[in-house]
Amino acid sequence: MTWWRDLIAAGAVPAAFVPPDVRSPDAEGSGAPIPTDLVEDAELQTHPVPDLGLSAVPPVVSFLDGIARWSVMAYDGYVPLVRAYAAAAARRRPTRGALRTTHEKSRDFAVAPLERMSASHRALLTKACPDVEPVSGDHVGHPLLYLETVETAVRRARAHVEREIAEAALATLADDEWLVLDGLLSRSAAVAKHPRAMGLIRSHGTQFLEGRGLELALTLPAGHRTSVFRVQGGHTRSEVYSWYLRLWPWEGLDLLYGLLRVEVGPHPGLVSRASALSAWLMAERAPYSSPLYPLHHVEDYLKSRAPRDLQQLRRTRLPRTAS
Repeated sequence: MTWWRDLIAAGAVPAAFVPPDVRSPDAEGSGAPIPTDLVEDAELQTHPVPDLGLSAVPPVVSFLDGIARWSVMAYDGYVPLVRAYAAAAARRRPTRGALRTTHEKSRDFAVAPLERMSASHRALLTKACPDVEPVSGDHVGHPLLYLETVETAVRRARAHVEREIAEAALATLADDEWLVLDGLLSRSAAVAKHPRAMGLIRSHGTQFLEGRGLELALTLPAGHRTSVFRVQGGHTRSEVYSWYLRLWPWEGLDLLYGLLRVEVGPHPGLVSRASALSAWLMAERAPYSSPLYPLHHVEDYLKSRAPRDLQQLRRTRLPRTAS
């Protein structure tokens, strides 16, 4: 896709601003705790996770992750014209096998405040680019606020692609197969209800506990989990069961190092399996912070297929000085 070249040829000003990769749609959250209630133990406890090794790992698992990137490609006056890319994939790992892609989707699109563009450039953009995501131009005069508007639109597009892939993957899931997502299980009501879907949340922008319970969760020793609690409502009003799990020691680092929040469907049988499921995740942990090896491989796979001109490092906004 090269729609921006047509606009530059028509008088738009070239640009070269590539921000860091878009954060997960789960990275944002409010400071106020979301209501929860315990479904395991009378009060929140910490539980040691048994060391079950590879015997805890299900024979067949599909892993799902997504990425998103964007760049300002040109300016119509002072209106930024953005190219964005969002992609997601589910990759299946059979017994003692390598990951193979079963479902994949990408979206390469423009983001622009159409009502703030010149008539000629707007007409050219909509003709040259088959996929334009219109956004509000209220903050165009404030570049930093407008770029936050763009970031939100791209993050929303990534979440939509990931939800589509998750629902498609679940539709073809075998009876003994699990689907593990990097992010919220509760983005989709259908996914949140499935008995063999699991969401792993590495960002902790939303609070689910407070007081003593929050302290226990944030100071979990490595190889321990909290009691299971029910999340009431939240992002999609889909009820899920959740618990915190520490993969690696945090002492000497920070409270969130190696900390996961796990989501599974609200099925009573999964409460009794929380320790076994945690043992599975411990067996698949990566040797740094919190990502799991298979999810990391899915992310690498998606990055390798992203447009090359969106794989550049962020450029500085400072002018070059003479040497």
